Amino acid sequence: MELQEIPTETERKEDYEGAGELMMEAKTEEEAEPDHYAKLRNPSEDVYSETYYSGASVKTTAGTSAGKQTVGNVRLYRAACFFLTAICLVLLVAILVLSMKFQAVSTACSEREETTPADRHGPSPTCSYDDCQALFPNTQSEHVGCQQCAKGWLKFSRSCFYLSTFRLSWDEGQRNCSSRGGSLAVITSHSLQSFLTKKGKLKYWIGLRQNGGTWTWVNNNALQHSYWEEPPENGDCGIINSDSPPETSWMRASCQASTYFICQLQL
Repeated sequence: MELQEIPTETERKEDYEGAGELMMEAKTEEEAEPDHYAKLRNPSEDVYSETYYSGASVKTTAGTSAGKQTVGNVRLYRAACFFLTAICLVLLVAILVLSMKFQAVSTACSEREETTPADRHGPSPTCSYDDCQALFPNTQSEHVGCQQCAKGWLKFSRSCFYLSTFRLSWDEGQRNCSSRGGSLAVITSHSLQSFLTKKGKLKYWIGLRQNGGTWTWVNNNALQHSYWEEPPENGDCGIINSDSPPETSWMRASCQASTYFICQLQL
């Protein structure tokens, strides 16, 4: 049996000192390492401050974007309002101009309606197509509906006129016109008088005849406005002379005399 050496007091003292140093080193290492649970239980103020400032940054960025979008919408609304306002102003001006023109036309029509028969060139006291032609001689229509004058006839107002190229007496001329569906010309307006005077080149019978001292037309209407030459000749039938002015182009002649004639056909 081997005997173990008993450590001396000096060796024991060194062993205690070495163990104490080991314990001191372990304690120092534990103090150097932080306690993670302690951090969770008592978080530092820096964590809250970082979260607060980061949240403020996000809110500021979102508010800036929303503000820019709002400014853009306001500008768009203003542009739309300006555009609609301009359109309304243009329409208002157009309405005013049209209303002024309509009022002017209405005034002109009222003045024409107030014109008395004495101011007109036609003998009829009522408003008729011939009166309109006398008031507006430059607005003659070339066609009346689908009806037109036959070849060799002249168109005026709502009648066709034929100027003969051969001579007959007044009665023979009237019969010739009747065979064509008309009669000797009946002049009831100054415009028609001027038209026939200028279109003819000779002397023509017209549908005017004296019966018992009264001049009447072939349609039995009494003569109301005449264009006799001065001084008038003797005779019972009327002739229109194309060589005279329209105001004094009528002549009197014997109904048995032979001359050219003018036929009138109503459309």
